[in-house]
Amino acid sequence: MGSLAEVRFRTVSRAHAALLRLSRWRLGASIVGMPVVELRTIGRRSGRRRSVILSAPIIDGDRIVLVASRGGDDRHPDWYLNLVANPLVELTMRGATRPMTARPADAGERAELWPRVVRAYRGYADYQRRTSRRIPLVICEPRS
Repeated sequence: MGSLAEVRFRTVSRAHAALLRLSRWRLGASIVGMPVVELRTIGRRSGRRRSVILSAPIIDGDRIVLVASRGGDDRHPDWYLNLVANPLVELTMRGATRPMTARPADAGERAELWPRVVRAYRGYADYQRRTSRRIPLVICEPRS
């Protein structure tokens, strides 16, 4: 993803976050049939709080699965690298914020979850075909 595409993604994400907050999560809370979450991480280099709007193709009770696709780019998204460095994150969904622990799915979990992710949104299969990297799935679970 070139720098113009990155700027565009960040701008859209910020506008989407503002819409969610202003509407108290009544507008923009889903995209292509998937719930939307706001993920907050700590920047791995800056130490600053970072926020991104993402779709959540799988929600199993308290467990939420995210896809680090970056639209099929060959690089991992920054939010993914941030949570690998510091797995303590916050997730907001439907206006409720929860502290969570995030981790990449292991190979067995990914094999079980990937078909469900693609059923939720076929575009993820296209993203995987565009890149040589194996797109990570991230499992977020409530902190105890």
